[in-house]
Amino acid sequence: MADHLRPEREDTIPVNFQEITVNGALPVSRTGRVLGGVIVISGLVLAVMVLLHAIDGTTVSAGLMLAAALFVITALAWLIYKMLRYRYVLEAFREGILRAQEGTLEPLQATAPPDSHVRQLVNDYNLMMAYLKRIFATVEECQNRVLAERNKIDAMLQSLPCALLSVDNDLQINAVNALAESMFQTSRDALIGASLFDLLKLDESDRALLRDAFLYKHQVSNQEIETQLGNKPAQLSLNLSFVIENDENMDAVITLQDISNYKRLQETVYGQDKLVAMGELAAGVAHELNTPLGNILGYAQLVRDATNEDQKIQPWVGTICDEARRCSRIIDDLLQYARHEKCSDETCDINRVVREVTQTYVNCRIKRYNIAVELDLAPVPLPVEGSCGQLEIVLVNLLSNSIQALAGRNGSTIKLATRLSQSDVVTLIVEDNGNGVPREVRGRIFEPFFTTKDVGSGSGLGLSICHAVLKRRGASIRYDDNYSDGARFIVELPYVRIQEIEAVS
Repeated sequence: MADHLRPEREDTIPVNFQEITVNGALPVSRTGRVLGGVIVISGLVLAVMVLLHAIDGTTVSAGLMLAAALFVITALAWLIYKMLRYRYVLEAFREGILRAQEGTLEPLQATAPPDSHVRQLVNDYNLMMAYLKRIFATVEECQNRVLAERNKIDAMLQSLPCALLSVDNDLQINAVNALAESMFQTSRDALIGASLFDLLKLDESDRALLRDAFLYKHQVSNQEIETQLGNKPAQLSLNLSFVIENDENMDAVITLQDISNYKRLQETVYGQDKLVAMGELAAGVAHELNTPLGNILGYAQLVRDATNEDQKIQPWVGTICDEARRCSRIIDDLLQYARHEKCSDETCDINRVVREVTQTYVNCRIKRYNIAVELDLAPVPLPVEGSCGQLEIVLVNLLSNSIQALAGRNGSTIKLATRLSQSDVVTLIVEDNGNGVPREVRGRIFEPFFTTKDVGSGSGLGLSICHAVLKRRGASIRYDDNYSDGARFIVELPYVRIQEIEAVS
């Protein structure tokens, strides 16, 4: 049998077959005893014959002496033959025991005298070998079954949709599955032996939870924990159960499932529900807002007509009229966004939108905070798809964020630039020299209701609305991670050529 089939228990007593000795003589058969007696008697007779021959020297005594000598020689030869046969059997025994020690259980092929105890011993040895072969065959079959079951369990553990860690009493990891290697981006050899707390990077509350669980040996189910996977924050669902081996050893099995995407989806669905509710609210409020805006515009026209000769008031009244119309247009675009209506066939010069919006902000908010505005616009008009009101929504949100980030700072600057690429993509760049967006939250700034501002300072809808408005018109917005002097947002829109505009007209 193979070496791995031999028991490895500590209480097993090793046996050295080469050191086995037999105390006392081997049992002698009846034939051996008779033959020995005959040899003794023959020896005595031979001695008497020799004595008689020495006395009388007759022929008869010489013949008897010769016969007795032949008989003694024959008996000795027979005895030597028997001894050699016994020696042969004993050598076969020794070789068989050595082979058994090496794992080969085969019966002895030696032939023993049929009426001897050695023959019985050979038969008993062969029976024992056959019995041991059956036992070891059964053990091997059981071991193969155990190995098959272990491989099956290992395959099941490796295919689990969650990371699995086996932890000992000292909170040291002693086994992992493939998903654990993938989750922590670490090899199996590096994970085994690592500390559970060092691996998970838990905060103090989660550490206390696991300490109590290991101290009192109670299970943990669906516990949400926050950790770091690579350089990104992650939310995991943790389950903990114990495998009791004995009173002293008790390993723990921990399963971890990354629920970060699920939590983000949950927040998104929650935010979408809020957006739907706000859309319904906006639809009801829009009508109420359009009415006073219409009144403002009407009375502004009356003031303009009444003060036609006052050149100082005319620009102010004109600004009131223009801003009232812009508010009405923005409300219509917000309603279109809330109702998921199809985009119109309008086109808009993005340079004109930038000039109008920045001029309004310079006159009201930007001057108040002493913020410098720099424009670097393309020298030619850049028509893009969609209404100007939608672009104004995007630009107003970006400028509002920059102004809030720069308020109270010295030397604050906002830069706006437009470009046209060779691939017919219009790029709008809005950047400031504030603190920028923290790296750990940049991936979430376009999620609905996500904000880094203080409570009451923002709804978290501005950038999400910008993203949705631009996405509907085939455009995009992104935060420039490579810009380190503040915050920079890049808006890319499809360019509409003049020939296409004329064809539509």
